[in-house]
Amino acid sequence: MSSYSYAQNAVIVNGKSIPKAQLDKLVQKSGQPENPQVRDQAREMLVTRELILQEADKRGVIQNELVREQLEQARMSVLIAAVFEDYVAKEGVAEADLQAAYDSVKSQYTGKEYHVEHILVEKESDAKAIIAQLKSGANFEEIAKAKSQDPGSAKNGGDLGWVSDKALVPEFSKAMVQLKNGQITEKPVKSQFGWHVIKMIDVRDVKAPSIDEIKDQLKQMIMSDKNWQKAKFSEMMQKLRAKAKIQ
Repeated sequence: MSSYSYAQNAVIVNGKSIPKAQLDKLVQKSGQPENPQVRDQAREMLVTRELILQEADKRGVIQNELVREQLEQARMSVLIAAVFEDYVAKEGVAEADLQAAYDSVKSQYTGKEYHVEHILVEKESDAKAIIAQLKSGANFEEIAKAKSQDPGSAKNGGDLGWVSDKALVPEFSKAMVQLKNGQITEKPVKSQFGWHVIKMIDVRDVKAPSIDEIKDQLKQMIMSDKNWQKAKFSEMMQKLRAKAKIQ
């Protein structure tokens, strides 16, 4: 093989050249970082495909009626999917469908959410000592930064931000929901992580995002629904039939 043909082709199988561009495309589609091993695997796949194609031709299986029917069915399946995908991309999701999906999602945003801070320590005695310090006027955030063993929140003065009671361990939630704004737990709260001292900052009603904020997620949800796909496909076919001249 000349250096020129080697540069142009990934491999030559029984005299049939497979262009380098085909190999590049296969490597790219694999989604794996470019390296010699990935290129070798892709090259092997191209060789396998070419050997099968050549053998199919040699054995005459392409002329087999059943094989031809199956190939045509596979081709039709690909075309149907591609036409439908293009139709959906251009027609989009109807506003009524979006609104219905939003209404169903919006109803899930109920209850309260809480802005809390906490200090996590290993021993109950340490937690009790911290509560005593806080009652004497010590700063909650400073103690959290110095002593809390929760790596996620300690650096922020124990701040967990806005959380749902359902997102936290039950023991923590049970104690948290009983606190008023600015209040600190009288006793340490035990959970699987250790002993907590909890401070309530604020409480608010859970607010649903606007339809515009979650429009993309709603579209994905609608478009992956099998019943919606069937109805949309039926709509597409009705439009095609209405425009067609069928004799």
